[in-house]
Amino acid sequence: VSMKEKIIVIVGPTAVGKTALSLALAKKYKGEIINGDAVQVFRGLDIGSAKVAPEEQAGISHHLIDVLNPGESYNVYSFKQEVDHLIKEIRARGNCPIIVGGTGLYIQSVLYDYAFPETTGDSALREKLSEQAPEQLHRQLALLDAVSAEKIHPNNVKRVIRALEICLSTGGKFSEQTSATEHIAKYDAKVIGLSMNREQLYERINLRVHQMMAQGLVAEVYQLYQAGYGQAQSMQAIGYKELIPTFEGECSLETAVERIQQHTRRFAKRQLTWFQNKMAVDWYDIDPANPTLRFDVIADSVQLFLGKAQ
Repeated sequence: VSMKEKIIVIVGPTAVGKTALSLALAKKYKGEIINGDAVQVFRGLDIGSAKVAPEEQAGISHHLIDVLNPGESYNVYSFKQEVDHLIKEIRARGNCPIIVGGTGLYIQSVLYDYAFPETTGDSALREKLSEQAPEQLHRQLALLDAVSAEKIHPNNVKRVIRALEICLSTGGKFSEQTSATEHIAKYDAKVIGLSMNREQLYERINLRVHQMMAQGLVAEVYQLYQAGYGQAQSMQAIGYKELIPTFEGECSLETAVERIQQHTRRFAKRQLTWFQNKMAVDWYDIDPANPTLRFDVIADSVQLFLGKAQ
């Protein structure tokens, strides 16, 4: 019997129906929901991130929603620490932690005991490194950490610099720090993946973007833009960055909407690929005509998983 804490995780592409399932399971199994979406942590980014509105939360505790101002930055390290802490608290209350979201790297960092290098980053060193040519950086990495150099493409400059930064500032190797504990499961997790026929998913995405526009997405983004957040990390999210050029007279609203739809479809495709390749997921195909059809099947499998531990 595993002594690890049991958690439920719901993943899948955007617009597939993760929120509805999370609410249904939380009601049934005394769950508390932890947001696993990198955009929903920001206040004011509501419509474009499809944030669950307070009135939709059905009295269920939601965590890591609206915890930062739009101008603040957030990363996977902060997420992992906060979620580990939340899981302990929720379990102590006798409830079941349910992580829901589509940000693959965030969720992966919680499920597997990633060793995050202690260094938070040396900006001066990073700046110095970023002045060098990609080939030069990659050659330097090959000398210091051949394993990482083999894994990281020379064009992935950001990652090459990160690896060099670790090597130079800790004297250790980037490859050793991440891979040693990368695949040790930290929790006893049931990972539920929702998928859908691609054409139907894309239709849902296109429709959802129109719904967001009807709900006032333009006004939401304009307000953030006016408040000076145009260049913030949060505003690089899909649904936000595409609208900024319309305020600057660089493209029409129609073009911006098409871009949001296109970028969201591509993102959904990337999400599916990520979840299929990076973690062990129990997949359930959702029928768009009757999305709740599979909920009973999923609920039964969750019941089996939780067993007498609840």
